[in-house]
Amino acid sequence: MSVRKLIANIPEEEMTPLVIQLLENIQQQSELIQLLKDEIAILKGQKPKPPIKPSNLEKETNPKDSTKKKKKRKKKKSKTKNLEIDQEVILNPENIPHGSVLIDYKDYTIQDLHVFKWNITYRRARFRTPSGDFITADMPKDITSHFGPGLVTYILNQHYGCGVTQPLIIADLKDIGIEISTGQISNILIQNKEDFHSEKNQLLSTGLKMSGYIHVDDTGARHNGTNGYCTHIGNEYFAWFESSASKSRINFLNILRGDNKDYILNEDALEYMVVQKLPQYQLNKLIQIKNRIFETNTEWDKFLMLAGITSPQHVRIATEGALVGSIISHGFNKNLAIISDDAGQFNVFLHGLCWVHAERTIHKLVGFTDEHKKILEETRKDIWELYRDLKKYRLDPDNAKKKDLETKFDELFTRKTNFATLNQALKRIHMNKSELLLVLERPDIPLHNNLSENDIREYVKKRKISGSTRSDNGKKSRDTFTSLKKTCRKLRISFRDYIYDRISKENSIPHLPDVMMARIVEAKA
Repeated sequence: MSVRKLIANIPEEEMTPLVIQLLENIQQQSELIQLLKDEIAILKGQKPKPPIKPSNLEKETNPKDSTKKKKKRKKKKSKTKNLEIDQEVILNPENIPHGSVLIDYKDYTIQDLHVFKWNITYRRARFRTPSGDFITADMPKDITSHFGPGLVTYILNQHYGCGVTQPLIIADLKDIGIEISTGQISNILIQNKEDFHSEKNQLLSTGLKMSGYIHVDDTGARHNGTNGYCTHIGNEYFAWFESSASKSRINFLNILRGDNKDYILNEDALEYMVVQKLPQYQLNKLIQIKNRIFETNTEWDKFLMLAGITSPQHVRIATEGALVGSIISHGFNKNLAIISDDAGQFNVFLHGLCWVHAERTIHKLVGFTDEHKKILEETRKDIWELYRDLKKYRLDPDNAKKKDLETKFDELFTRKTNFATLNQALKRIHMNKSELLLVLERPDIPLHNNLSENDIREYVKKRKISGSTRSDNGKKSRDTFTSLKKTCRKLRISFRDYIYDRISKENSIPHLPDVMMARIVEAKA
């Protein structure tokens, strides 16, 4: 038994002043140790021990509290008022006295769910014609296999909508009485999903065309035993995911290029190369063939080799420029703002930065003296005060306010303190002034990238539950259905109803890109 426990077990009336002093010293040491552990955790980028309030269960009830007037509770809204009633059952009391008169009914509504197997045999009539040929009745259009649209929808929604793994889906269906194999489940999840893939791809092209800004982010996406990445693009109206082996800027530009596969050396492409400081002697080779179009990646790579552009850095800049030229030539909106967390691959076109991520460089700093802690606290307070002012500016843009905010930004992020590490962090943030203050030119854009952070959690949860993908169809289907699910949620469409609508060929739910376009137009009106 520890010394602390031995001392603590001494009855209070038997404690001497020395024992009391020892207990106080032990308590102070424990608090100091915990404080040091918290500082170490913060330095490691971890979270400190959370404050845990003592339980109120052991507190004696104060009889005076019972005399206090209780606050009137708001009347709860009926949760069943707008429910569609499928069945009414009339219940009569037992042993009704003779002469009783029915006055009304006291309704009690319940919600229930029925999940059961439903096997159908289609007896297809077959006739033999006078010529000896055979004519057989066609199957209904929504039947494409031995599993009906209801079962297919259930499997797709369980896996992609609810995150249920394949083994659990099989076990669940076996319990219900459905005879289905592991291979058949896999085929339902990833095979013959071209219509879904096409609708997902059109979400991006429509979103880029109609939106004023997009959020972007990426996360890990292991595929076939190899580390990869998943890129997210979206805003309030859609979410779009694409897995690839790289997170480079070339990969991001390829995504923005969509279905186009060409490389174009136009004015925009050459301007990009100049900004990225491609050497003049290499740039001259490209200027000589200005406005030339290369139809495929193979054709482009062959040209670079013959032109003597072989340095990896020069190849990268030239390729990025040719992709920029292709993207803009195919109608990309140059005024579309791209909001990111300062990942380098997203820093193209009109780029804005997330204030929350920018402030994290300050938040991670640890002051080792009282003076440093005070300076750090005041600086963070000033940053969030400026952030609140920018939020107000978004609601009511004004040129006078714009100049004041720019001045305030410069004064804040160029200040010199006695905390050298803080000075360096402030200087780094000031270098991103144009991207952090893009909102002054474009009040319609958000100040943070939280939307992308929230959207991409959907993919992260799926990755944690089901692990990595193995087949290309599996990877493509995960990207597609994650995109469609998040988009349905944003457009207030039931994901389950959407799946059934597409599987059953009813097509009563409009094309998601069309719904998204209508919502954006409505918001702009």
